Amino acid sequence: MFGPGPLGPSVWAVSDGRAGNAAQVRAVVHALGETRRWMKIGHIAGEAHRSDPIVLTPRMPWTWLPADNWPSPLSALPADQRAQLQAPWPTVWIAAGRRSAAFTRAVREWSGGRTLTVQILDPHISPDNFDLLVTPKHDGVTGPNVIQTVGSPSYFSPHAIEEAAQAFADLADERGKSAIVILGGNSKAHAFTESAADRLDSQLRTLAGQGWRLRITASRRTPDPIRARFRRMADDIGALFWSGTEDGPNPYIAWLTFSDVAIVTEDSANMLSDAAWHGLPLHIVKLEGRSEKFDKLHDSLIAHGAARWFDGTLETWTYAPLREADRVADAIVDKLLERYPQPDMGQSDRVAAPDWLS
Repeated sequence: MFGPGPLGPSVWAVSDGRAGNAAQVRAVVHALGETRRWMKIGHIAGEAHRSDPIVLTPRMPWTWLPADNWPSPLSALPADQRAQLQAPWPTVWIAAGRRSAAFTRAVREWSGGRTLTVQILDPHISPDNFDLLVTPKHDGVTGPNVIQTVGSPSYFSPHAIEEAAQAFADLADERGKSAIVILGGNSKAHAFTESAADRLDSQLRTLAGQGWRLRITASRRTPDPIRARFRRMADDIGALFWSGTEDGPNPYIAWLTFSDVAIVTEDSANMLSDAAWHGLPLHIVKLEGRSEKFDKLHDSLIAHGAARWFDGTLETWTYAPLREADRVADAIVDKLLERYPQPDMGQSDRVAAPDWLS
């Protein structure tokens, strides 16, 4: 993921290992490495290039405390993780999740302020502890260095889309009445209950009877009985189904690219945002349970024009796709150029794209 070459800024991507948090960091890192951006900052000679992301898993009692009140943050980590956090420090540190915030704050101090620190998701401490803080609009965090996003930062590179389109080229002929169905699962706020599955099962069967081609994928959090149920349903109605490598190559990007609408359960900001990145008319499926935070997320997607609640019918409409990782990456580039102005462009032949894009 990270460019170990001699040219260009060094970028460390950090998370607590949670898939959703790691995905948001990865989205911003890849958006930052897009050629048109990298050409602007490739003159920066970074140190400490890494080839792998960093996963930090601090332990209690540190995790009980606010991130700006951790005594000796390194002591919260296992020895092998502590060993990863030492000088030379990167040009850019991008982290997500409350448990990483203490280290984002610390690296800013340890580097003498030379590392540009970017924290994703509300850390529940002052934004002043970071150079940039990226939080969903529905969290209500404000400040001169805060970037409010609608949903989560998602990003799909042109290269990844092209590869997916080539691998699943047959889908290009199946546009028109094609829908990707993205199934989430249980979380602190929502439950994918049998009654919710009954309702969605019936609605999808009706849509198939109306000529809609359904492409159904399950997430890591989808309960096994729900996963098995919708696999059987897909067989019954002639829909496509994917939930893991046992079903063949991952078609997720191709399904997003070659579908006309999306049906997504309400429980995952990342899944909803992936569909909105592609500009797909987004139909949100209700599960059981609710939270004020997710209510605000759904409201923000609806207000943007990206989403409507799923009532068993599908509609098409247009809106400006949500490219929030691009906005964040642009802000990082601006901050870097303030610190490292571009040299005479006669040196531009020394600028190479980062290795993680190859």
